[in-house]
Amino acid sequence: MSPPSAVSAAPRAAAGPASPRPRAGRVLGPLALLGAAVALLAVASLFVGGGDTPPGRVLDFLLDRHGARADGDLRTVVTTLRVPRTLAGLAVGAALGLAGALLQAATRNPLAETGLLGVNGGAALGVVTGLTFFGAGSGAGYLPWALGGALAASALVLLVAGAGRTGASPLRLVLAGAAITTSASGAINLIVLGTGRTYDEYRFWVLGSLAGVTAHALLGVLPVLAAGAVLAVPAVRPLAALALGDDTARALGHRPGATRVLVAVAVTLLAAGSVALAGPLTFLGLVAGYAARRLAGPRTGVQLAAAALTGAAVLPAADLAARVVIKPYETSVALVLAVLGAPLLILLVRSRNVLLLGAPAPPAAGRGRERARPGVPRPDDSLVLRAGDRSVLVPCRGALAALGLGALAALVLAGCAVFGSTVLSPGEALRALFGDAPPGDVLMVREFGLPRIAVAMLVGGALGVAGCLTQTMARNRLASPDFLGVNEGATLAVLLTLIGGGTLGAWWAGPLGGLLAAALVLLIAGGTGTGGYRVLVTGFAVAAVLRALVELLLARKDLDFAYAMFAWSVGSLNGRDYASAGPLCAGLAVLLPLALLAGRRLALLRFGPDVAGVLGSDARRTRLLALVVAACLAGLAVGVGGPIGFVALSAPVVATWISGPARVPLVASGLAGAVFVALADTFGRVAGGESEIPVGAVAGLVAGPFLLTVLLRERRG
Repeated sequence: MSPPSAVSAAPRAAAGPASPRPRAGRVLGPLALLGAAVALLAVASLFVGGGDTPPGRVLDFLLDRHGARADGDLRTVVTTLRVPRTLAGLAVGAALGLAGALLQAATRNPLAETGLLGVNGGAALGVVTGLTFFGAGSGAGYLPWALGGALAASALVLLVAGAGRTGASPLRLVLAGAAITTSASGAINLIVLGTGRTYDEYRFWVLGSLAGVTAHALLGVLPVLAAGAVLAVPAVRPLAALALGDDTARALGHRPGATRVLVAVAVTLLAAGSVALAGPLTFLGLVAGYAARRLAGPRTGVQLAAAALTGAAVLPAADLAARVVIKPYETSVALVLAVLGAPLLILLVRSRNVLLLGAPAPPAAGRGRERARPGVPRPDDSLVLRAGDRSVLVPCRGALAALGLGALAALVLAGCAVFGSTVLSPGEALRALFGDAPPGDVLMVREFGLPRIAVAMLVGGALGVAGCLTQTMARNRLASPDFLGVNEGATLAVLLTLIGGGTLGAWWAGPLGGLLAAALVLLIAGGTGTGGYRVLVTGFAVAAVLRALVELLLARKDLDFAYAMFAWSVGSLNGRDYASAGPLCAGLAVLLPLALLAGRRLALLRFGPDVAGVLGSDARRTRLLALVVAACLAGLAVGVGGPIGFVALSAPVVATWISGPARVPLVASGLAGAVFVALADTFGRVAGGESEIPVGAVAGLVAGPFLLTVLLRERRG
């Protein structure tokens, strides 16, 4: 049976025999309004632009009046610039909206968007590869690279997700896609950091833009988008059945695994064509999916049509605003898209009438009846310790996993100190570690090597615990502190500090920015909502705005400044010493006890809010405590080491795999994160030589295959 989902009840009620069939007016009315909005925005995109061509002259050209078509400049503006740009906005918007709705329906995950299956990451890696090594041009020149990267990523995701006995289940698709995205992002960072010329082009391409789209490029991409849309048609009925659960879908004659494969292929084509034409615009699919469910109700076919129309309306509106808001210059369409879409998404998620697709809970270990009660320790897997009239139930597997990871962390600390030097041999480093070496060698190992390794482990531990709290609170493997806007807030704060004349050594800027971003998210969300989804989706919206601001600021600065800031934003521990470890130790001393308290209360919530309330754990207060502690831990780590990605996502997954689901694996997650970051930083120093590889880039490359290994070893997803 598929994992339990908060969405199951709503679609089941809507699809049951007692549910009346929606009237045609209720179905066609929203679609007609969306269609009218699309037509109106298309006309506005043709008549209004960033130049000084008045709308009247455009109308004269279209109607062939007053000799307008003899004006060569006017012909260029209308036929070469505005018509292809308008059509591209409609096509890309519809493709991304449709792709987002398809993924949310196939995975039953409200946080799903076109990056879920690794499609965007693979397409972006393909474009960067073509741009760097083969001199690929824009538009149609990007298409084969984007399509090749997207197809390779999607094929690998499907191969890994389908390796289990249950086939391509939603959770396996989610985690496999996250792993591929992680690896692709790490590879992109390595390529971009290696060549300044590539970064100079990449920082403008990553903003996303419809400017300069030619008719030739559009015609080259349209068949790919059309193929993706055509493949979505036969998936409508199976997706409607999947909303009732995999077992029900099988009973109705559908094949859930084959349906998700079909959806993955359709999304691959839609996303690859969109990335090739307009760059990575990942926010649109999430907004379109929410809007479609709000407007169209539970009917899958109507949802997909509404999502496509919503995307076709939102993207041209964002592009139109990007052209006129700072006329005659253009701003980033990604920034405008985030600014327009974030309030809409926040309003939708705060609405009580929103039909919210819930996410699957993490699967429990074991088989049969044991899977019906995830998170409840089995008596034969626990040890009862008694002291007088008190007793403690200790899960044996979890305790052994924590002890094993602790021993591994100690070995990693010593091993990184011995083998992590690029100047000393392992034997010389070992003698220097014990003080039996020349003073220079001792200084190098004890004063430069050990502090950096210690900082790496502290940063990794903080990120691992933060990720475990967030994922457990939301019961969603995709939920991480990134959804609180912490990384983006910290990056923006450091960037503003540098612009104001500060230095990267101002460690306090990162935590301050991260905490302010998290506080803003909580304030806007007005509470955590059911399962914490309200604050997570609000955080996604705020993070999108902050990320677009950072990318826009970097595009406006000179190359040297932007390149240095990009290297920090990848995540780096270069130059960290004992002084850097001080704030980390102080913060962890305060936050870790609070994290353990939050973890204990979150474990009670697995029995349901009513049972947890009887046992003294208020659901809303527990979620709020978990979110605040996670934001503080992530902000502290980002302030010292930069926004090292994917550790908070992967460490809890690995910890759960090792220690089992009986308890919230906070200790194991922290130790796994510590080991992971220390090894990644050491590898980056040794492999990079004099020009070391930032730890964030290595983490991205290693975390993906590690997650894939975990998935392949799991017999059930």
